[in-house]
Amino acid sequence: MTFAAFRGFDHIASGSLAEVYAVCRDMGDALIYDEQTGRVVDIDPRFPPDSGERGPGRPKLGVAAREVTLLPRHWDWLAAQPGGASATLRRLVEDASKRPGAMRPAARQAAYRFATAIAGDAPGYEEAMRALFAGHKDEFAAVIEAWPRDVRRQLEKMTAAAFD
Repeated sequence: MTFAAFRGFDHIASGSLAEVYAVCRDMGDALIYDEQTGRVVDIDPRFPPDSGERGPGRPKLGVAAREVTLLPRHWDWLAAQPGGASATLRRLVEDASKRPGAMRPAARQAAYRFATAIAGDAPGYEEAMRALFAGHKDEFAAVIEAWPRDVRRQLEKMTAAAFD
């Protein structure tokens, strides 16, 4: 996962959460955004991301344990698959994510969240969001052309999969 920090409309840093936090931890007005979701990341300074604390799972691989709720017949089917439930679910998710346009809705939502948080009152914001969700790449690009350079570049990066 990658993150981007902004101070106002100025891009400060990009990288892992620990890297970005290290750059902007003393800047009270900096915001860190998750590039995958577009959400602002709230960090408790008592537990910075580089503290080394790890949860369950395989942290070096980025694996985290979470709960999945399925019907008994789903669990039975998963248990009968080669590699078990976890391996089968990973294969299903990987196959689905490789289909053309599979990432389009998530990319649009992430760009929408980021744009709303940082440029919700920018000229042409509503037109840009309509173009984004309509899949009109050229119209979107034309509307955000007048926006601050760093914000525009971040949106262009985040919308790369939104207009495939």
